[in-house]
Amino acid sequence: MLTLLISFFVLIFLRVPIAISLALATILMLFMADFNMNMMPQRMFTALDSFPMMAIPGFVLAGAIMARGGISKYLIEALRAWVGHLPGGLSVVTILACGIFAAISGSSPATAAAIGSIMIPALVAAGYEKKYALGLVAAGGTLGILIPPSVPLIIYGITSEESIGKLFMAGVIPGLGLLAVLIVAAIVYAKMQGYQGDEKATWEERGRKSLKAIWGAFLPVLILGTIYSGVVTPTESAIIAVVYGLIVSIFIYRELSWKDFRQILVESINVTAMIFLIIGAASLFGLYLTNEQVPQKVGAWIAESGMNKWIFMLIVNLLFFILGMFLEAVSIILITLPILLPILKHFGIDLYHFAIIMVINLELGMITPPVGLNLFVVAGIAKEKLGMVVRGIIPFIVLMIAYLVVVILFPQLSLWLPFGIGK
Repeated sequence: MLTLLISFFVLIFLRVPIAISLALATILMLFMADFNMNMMPQRMFTALDSFPMMAIPGFVLAGAIMARGGISKYLIEALRAWVGHLPGGLSVVTILACGIFAAISGSSPATAAAIGSIMIPALVAAGYEKKYALGLVAAGGTLGILIPPSVPLIIYGITSEESIGKLFMAGVIPGLGLLAVLIVAAIVYAKMQGYQGDEKATWEERGRKSLKAIWGAFLPVLILGTIYSGVVTPTESAIIAVVYGLIVSIFIYRELSWKDFRQILVESINVTAMIFLIIGAASLFGLYLTNEQVPQKVGAWIAESGMNKWIFMLIVNLLFFILGMFLEAVSIILITLPILLPILKHFGIDLYHFAIIMVINLELGMITPPVGLNLFVVAGIAKEKLGMVVRGIIPFIVLMIAYLVVVILFPQLSLWLPFGIGK
């Protein structure tokens, strides 16, 4: 196992893509173990041959359509009319827009890119310090994988064989809670720095802009409502979101051209291919773990060490934080979860509660250097050095760690919606 990890991180530092690094390191170990190599392509294909997996390209495509088809732009204009007059109104609009986009895309970098391209120039023009604007968008973008639908929660559900619908429900209250925490922090910071809001919009202006944005605002309701009512599966809701987004962007807003649609398809295919390649590589890693009985050995070691539940949780959260500095969210889930599942059951830790703990850690990974994806996305949008984004994100990292502690200590936040108070 140590040899595999060393090989994997050596390849990572040589700038070999994560999926290829994981696959090569695992193939090397299986070859040394004289394993039947004919099983490898079969295992990779089986890992991808899953109906719930089809939700991933659906939500990625829906998010890309929303970003380019005018939906996100009109939502931001409506939000600005309603809350832009508050202290730090533009920062509140940014966070709310990230929350709404998160309820459609399921992707953290997509959320940061879609909202950041509009809001970063607006924040800077309104007098906000640039590093704060960059940090705010990067932090707000993390809501993309906590507020359902969420690509990491889909991967978690497939790996752990738990209900994706219930995992989505488990993410609602923690997601809205983090949204509220970020809004309160933005208002407090604005008052401390003397940032003023916009001029208060008239009721006529609010009504006009809300009517324009209502088509986009209905999309999260359509996605989550059809899932939670049991009308459709998460996979089917992703396709509904794509069709609805296309209809609104082409026929109502009329802001999506054929050239834009081609770019959307290319962008969505690239993101989906990256995720699927990681999943295929991780399936080989899972094959190695099974062959070497790694989960059983780790579980036996923990049982013999006398470690209690809280020490285990502390170690696991530190592990996620470190891995988040170097690896992408999907990779972390697929590498660690097969090992952790039997241990979680040993300690009686609810898998739905742990899913939310894991996703908040993955959110932190999106904004921690050196390879936090949101940091690079925001730096690219603003055409700024990565160092400025890192300086702006540090207060938000501290805030999110504090919120993570709250979620760990109060599992009811994650379990009340899917199971009721009695869980």
